[in-house]
Order: sequence, then structure tokens, then C-alpha cells
Amino acid sequence: MRYTPRIVAFMGIVGLSFIFFNGITGKESRENEETRKYTSETYEIKALKIPTDLEFCGEKVPLHKPDIYERIDRELLVNTYWQSNGLLFIKRAHKYFPIIEPILRRHGIPDDFKYLALIESGLMNVTSPAGAKGFWQLMQDTARDYGLEVNANVDERYHLEKATVAACKYLLDAHSKFGTWTLTAAAYNAGMSGIAKQTERQKVNNYYDLLLGTETERYVPRIVAVKEILTHAKAYGFVFDKHDLYNRIPTREVRVDTAIANLADFAKRYGMTYKELKIHNPWLRENKLNNKSRKVYFIKIPK
Repeated sequence: MRYTPRIVAFMGIVGLSFIFFNGITGKESRENEETRKYTSETYEIKALKIPTDLEFCGEKVPLHKPDIYERIDRELLVNTYWQSNGLLFIKRAHKYFPIIEPILRRHGIPDDFKYLALIESGLMNVTSPAGAKGFWQLMQDTARDYGLEVNANVDERYHLEKATVAACKYLLDAHSKFGTWTLTAAAYNAGMSGIAKQTERQKVNNYYDLLLGTETERYVPRIVAVKEILTHAKAYGFVFDKHDLYNRIPTREVRVDTAIANLADFAKRYGMTYKELKIHNPWLRENKLNNKSRKVYFIKIPK
């Protein structure tokens, strides 16, 4: 076959282009390999060694069961390597656990349940898609059943101390019904009727033997994992000093048994802003306190 001068020139250009780009590609490939090598030397994502003594409220985690081992491993990995969230957990726990712990102790609830509040809300006054609110993520009807005032003007699900007491009452009822703290925790997530239905249907009374929905199956392992990480934070790579942690601002309480027409005026009278008043009293949901019944409230004022 004979080639015209034009075809020969074209083939030459293609050949040179191939050599040129192949040289560039080869160079980039070598550079990428060097980058990967450098990255592997400076940053490692390690598999975690699961401690054999994990427990929740004195109930040992049965790590010899493969599915439980994998569920615990998952929660340890997720909560260890979601570093920003883990560090925020540590910071907020330092601020709020000292308020929650004595209330749990006073009501006979194991200390480990403070981690339930942590995984429920991140220790923030959040609202779930289902309408649960506050640190303990209480639904409206449940909150009212356990003594909290819930309306457009006052919502005590946002009152940390009162909401913790309500959560304790629920947990005591659940423990009385199910007999173990793991099932009690599961009932906090899935409801007492939901757990009762599944224990009866599956003919077992052990949380770790139940087949449950994904969220409830992850629930106790996540509490266990967060407890383990916060208890041994530096062993899991979290580095911080005490001054990095959040602290509760000291407050005093003002007794109020009348309506307050304007909370901004009330705040100003006590030397604070409306914003500061709402930060310390998030259960006050409007810019006034109706209080037609002359109920006694205690409003926190920064010292």
C-alpha cells in the first residue's frame, strides 16, 4: 500500500503525540504513586481493636455473637472517625453531664443512660422529623404523660432538668416492664408497646437476641460505642485540653408566679438580653409568659 505525503505527515504527528502524551501520563502515574505512598506514610485509617469488657449498665455485650460484634464494630468506627462530631460530643458532655448525672442517680437510673441523651440529641435542643424535642427527644404525649407542660407558650421538653426527670420516670416504667436495662433503652427508641410486641412474637426476652428495625438494632451498640469512646477519648485519638471543653454558665433562679407581658423587658430588668434569657430558659417558647393559672416557674438568670 502506498502512502501519500499528507498521510505520512499525519501518521508522524499521531506518533509524536502518542509518545508525548504517554510520557506525560507515565510521569503523572509516577507522581500519583509517590503521592499515595506519602499519604499512606502520614495518614492511616486503622481498624479498631474491640475491647472484650464492653457493657451497658452492668449487662455485658455478647461479642462472641458475630452479628453483635459487627454491630459494635460499626458504631465504634463510625463514631471514632466522625471526628468533628465526636469532639463536639466530648465538649458538650463536659458542660451538661454534671446536670444530668445527679438526676439519674436520684431516680435510681444507671449513669450509662446519660449517653442515651447524647446519642438522641447530641445534647442540643433539636426537633426530630417525628416531632420529638429537647435533649431527651420526648414526644408531646409522652412528655405530658410524665408531668411536663407542653404548649405553644411553655414547652418543658426544653427544660433540661425537668425533661431528665420525665425521662427517668419513663425508663423506670420500661425497666419494670422488661427487667433489663438494654431492653429499657430499646423501648426508649421503639416504644414499650413495640418492644413488648417483638419479645412476645419472637419468644425471647434479651435485647441481643431480638431481630429489630435497623434504628433500634443500632441503638444500644451506639450507646455502648459512644460510652467507650468518651470514657477513653485520648486512646481513640481525641486530643484536647480542659480549657477546650464547654462549661455551664453559673445562674441563679428568679421565682415567678404571675404572667410576664414582655420577656425582653423582663430580661432587661435583670441585666441581660432577650437572647441570653432564651439561651438559659429555652422552655419559654414565646416573647411572653401567659401563666393564667398563676403557676410557679423558676427562670434562670446568669450570675
